[in-house]
Amino acid sequence: MEKVRIGIIGFGCIGKVHMNTLKKIENAEVVAVCDIDENELRYAKEKYGISNLYRDYHDLIARSDIDAVLVCLPNRLHSIVTIDALKEGKHVLCEKPPAITAKEVKDMFEASKKYGRKLLIGLTMRFRDQTRVIKEYIDSGVLGDVYYAKCGYLRRSGIPGMGSWFTTKSEAGAGPLYDIGVHALDLTLWLMGDFKADSVLASTYAKFGPRGKGMGTWGKPVPGGPFDVEDLAVAFIKMQSGATVFLEVSWAAHIGESSIYSIILGDRGGVDYSSATIYTEEKGILVDRKLRYVRNDPYLAELQHFINCIVKDEEPITKAEEMIWLQAILEAALKSAEEGRVVKVSEVL
Repeated sequence: MEKVRIGIIGFGCIGKVHMNTLKKIENAEVVAVCDIDENELRYAKEKYGISNLYRDYHDLIARSDIDAVLVCLPNRLHSIVTIDALKEGKHVLCEKPPAITAKEVKDMFEASKKYGRKLLIGLTMRFRDQTRVIKEYIDSGVLGDVYYAKCGYLRRSGIPGMGSWFTTKSEAGAGPLYDIGVHALDLTLWLMGDFKADSVLASTYAKFGPRGKGMGTWGKPVPGGPFDVEDLAVAFIKMQSGATVFLEVSWAAHIGESSIYSIILGDRGGVDYSSATIYTEEKGILVDRKLRYVRNDPYLAELQHFINCIVKDEEPITKAEEMIWLQAILEAALKSAEEGRVVKVSEVL
């Protein structure tokens, strides 16, 4: 079996997750790693036996024996490195969020089309079997006309890499809105089958990070580094269809438990993602239908899909139009919070 040869650009937390996961896929092989941190390169060599190590990603993507790359870098670099890699003929799995602006996302997918290479965005929630089962039910029309959804990703104490690029606006674009809010929003809009938003009204707050509170275990803290992003955001999103979506997201908040949730309501039924339950009415009787699914490893499913896109010419599950709208909504939410007004999503498209 011919293996897809892969390079990982950025060997932080998520880069290592992908490295460990790829070892479970028979027709995939990591042959090179790039990181600006010499310690990470040393770890890649000692732990995983990777001998092709680079500090400049240009040197990695120039290799003719690499088929694909994983872009696991600060958000500011997503579009830059992805486009460069596509130009070099590499297929790309780029971590979420797709980029910092909707325009950057457009450029990424235009490059994917121009150079004939696959581009997948790492929105792992789509690859949960729980998500697959719920989406199949919704697509069958069980909810009817969907008119309202609320979703969120809330952490009690989980600010990643305090003082690092994660908490630096010029590098990350935003805080939890872009970092984990993208997961909750994409999951919900994908289940709804509707990404076209009209306008957004949002607010953001930074109540923990500026005081050095709420630190999580993800990322590499940089003592004394900046914190100029939000640590909580809320957004009221009006869709072109007339539906409304409410989003709340936090890295740190005084709540009981950390959670990710999505509740979608239609005129014939509703769904609670967390419990995988459909609420509907049958023959005049209120019915709660608990859906059965298999707990799986979404990272493994995501990477296997990426490999299949390359080997079997499958189409990436993250479509260009969806990703452009997704980033535009997040960008509009940030603009709304900063300017204190309702922002039309068309302003950033």
